[in-house]
Amino acid sequence: MSVVHQLSPGWLLDHLSFINNINYQLHQHHEPCCSKNEPTSSVHFDFLQMDSLISLGTSATVIAFDSTTKPDNDARGNCEIFIQRYVFRSELFNVTKPYITPVVHKECQQRNEKEDPMDGIKEENRISIIGKKRKRCVVFNQGELDAMEYHTKIRGLILDGSSELIQEGLKSGFLHPLSEKWDKCSEPITLPLDTCNLSELCTMAKHLPSLNEVDLQALQLMEEDMSVTEQDLFSRVVENNSSFTKMITLMGQKYLVPPKSSFLLSDISCMHPLLNCRKTYDVIVMDPPWQNKSVKRSNRYSYLSPLQIKQIPIPKLAAPNCLIITWVTNRQKHLRFVKEELYPSWSVEIVAEWHWVKITNSGEFVFPLDSPHKKPYEGLILGRVREKTAVTLRNEDVKVLPIPDHKLIVSVPCTLHSHKPPLAEVLKDYIKPDGECLELFARNLQPGWTSWGNEVLKFQHMDYFVALQSRS
Repeated sequence: MSVVHQLSPGWLLDHLSFINNINYQLHQHHEPCCSKNEPTSSVHFDFLQMDSLISLGTSATVIAFDSTTKPDNDARGNCEIFIQRYVFRSELFNVTKPYITPVVHKECQQRNEKEDPMDGIKEENRISIIGKKRKRCVVFNQGELDAMEYHTKIRGLILDGSSELIQEGLKSGFLHPLSEKWDKCSEPITLPLDTCNLSELCTMAKHLPSLNEVDLQALQLMEEDMSVTEQDLFSRVVENNSSFTKMITLMGQKYLVPPKSSFLLSDISCMHPLLNCRKTYDVIVMDPPWQNKSVKRSNRYSYLSPLQIKQIPIPKLAAPNCLIITWVTNRQKHLRFVKEELYPSWSVEIVAEWHWVKITNSGEFVFPLDSPHKKPYEGLILGRVREKTAVTLRNEDVKVLPIPDHKLIVSVPCTLHSHKPPLAEVLKDYIKPDGECLELFARNLQPGWTSWGNEVLKFQHMDYFVALQSRS
């Protein structure tokens, strides 16, 4: 369970627990006669090898296989099944201290500026060449004024609701006060190298022959070893309908595909395989790559313009009464776009606005709540697809609760960029039990969901997981 506590303000989530409760177990068939003399690392299961599209490098991964074995009574003959379990790297959720401490933030404010949000004037102290201080008045732009007004409106909600959930987490022991020993022992985390640039592969795949003309069925990851071409991967939805994990290899990099999950690796110009499945979804969660100044300066991440985001074929993907959830940054420009342009263009009616509040392992905000630059929260806009005519809904006898407004999702964030907390358990009371779920611009997979994006396998990379060794 990812929900640690559920109170009236919202939910306290354990993102790491959600990942590790996924059945990340590889079932690997091996001949008994070979298992005595050969290392189990020579066994390959569901090896998805692409032809050399481009050499982007490889990374070495040491895997210790579980010694647990089970007899296999099917047509394989006299084989044994080795079961290897994986867990997500727990250190990627070690957020022991705020990114900017409140004390440092307060000192910087007192030293550098005094703000008067009502007048829209910022007084900055500057030291002139001759050593005398002078004051220079800077007028806030409209975006900054809008951000201040919005923050003032929701500040009490964020502070009071988060405090209630954090206190409950401290009482239960899920959150721990930061000890001096823990503070001194904390070390910087070395993140895995992004040796296989998935977004670049998707860009190159657009130039593959006939890619935009094929209409193929979904590619099933079967129990036997298999090999497919790069065109098969980029032109089909890939499905793992089994009850255990499969491993695929792409450009020499290994990725874990959880049970009962499916995905399409492509960019926004190649979404037709998803549409060709002729499936509609009861829940669609999307985390668009919003444009901002830091993204434009760094050139590390691609972004989409508002026009491109509006062209996402939501009307073709959404089932009647579909719940649409969009992650939005704190820029008021993006928030207004979703509410006033994007949702109306898809015939989506806004029903609620939630906030994700990011905290440390000890329950502090990761950024000062009143920081003028970075806020410790992000928004989610929830809406329902409006239907012009009455349409029979799936299992209409099943009652779903109305979606409440102004709820909080409080959690320790992953140190990986844009690894959002899971919403499956939070949304279970507001969708049908057998509802079809889709995540757009996804960077990871989860059971029961279809995921799409040009980095959809990013956080499924083996380097983010640790292999557990059996004690038997």
